[in-house]
Amino acid sequence: MIPVLIDVLAWALVRVLALLLVVLAAGCGGGGDDGPTVVAGFYPLAWAAEQSIGQAPGESSIMPEVVNLTPAGAEPHDLELSARDVERVRDAELVVYVGGGFQPALEEAVAERDGPSLDVLLTAEERDPHVWLDPVRFARIVTEVDAALGAGSSSVDVFLELDALDQEFRRGLARCERREIVTTHAAFGHLAARYGLEQLALTGSSPEAEPSPRELERLIDDVRASGATTVFAEPLVSDSVAQTVAREVGVRVAVLDPLEGLSEERLEAGEDYVSVMRDNLAALREALGCR
Repeated sequence: MIPVLIDVLAWALVRVLALLLVVLAAGCGGGGDDGPTVVAGFYPLAWAAEQSIGQAPGESSIMPEVVNLTPAGAEPHDLELSARDVERVRDAELVVYVGGGFQPALEEAVAERDGPSLDVLLTAEERDPHVWLDPVRFARIVTEVDAALGAGSSSVDVFLELDALDQEFRRGLARCERREIVTTHAAFGHLAARYGLEQLALTGSSPEAEPSPRELERLIDDVRASGATTVFAEPLVSDSVAQTVAREVGVRVAVLDPLEGLSEERLEAGEDYVSVMRDNLAALREALGCR
């Protein structure tokens, strides 16, 4: 059996059936005059919903529309909801979001709705919300969205794609000269744990956090001691801290994408969750000296 599929089936026995009962009890929900919608907090959750809806049985004319509340190219941590957004959350057939304070405005709106909502974190106390960067964990999320939308086990192609991605990471990161990655913010803990890497983050879980001068000195010393050849910046936030640390240590800056959002240009160019994750793998292999 394929590892991701085995993991998904085990996960489904515990959580997905319970979610189905919640959805059935709540009814099909309302989409207002615009038709049924699935509201996602930001890009990877919208991608997961789109994969499930594309596989769901029934007539395409009644399939829900996926609404990504975070505009293309925007940072999801900064999400503020308009009155229209709050209405969409209230009327959605399903809301998929990351709890734990990742998008507080959305969590407040979810608390006011009656329909089913899916928080993709295991517990409210989970410290690293970036669960979608682990392909195995992300497959579990797709399973839950699948079940909530009535797609059942029809999204096999999606699971095969995520399993292939997981296998590529396992092979690609198996033999590397280094195991420590230096990132702008602490977004890659789940990915690092899955593939035996260690994350050294320049800031905390929020990319806007700025280290104090004393913290910056310590970070420079830590990066120098790690032997890292690369400091990873991100597409959606300033790379000033990464550039400063890299300049002081004498290493290069590269991009590692936490996939919190893609710009319109990248979406129009055909980039998606899988292609960006493969770009991340290539960047990691180069930075870590993998063979």
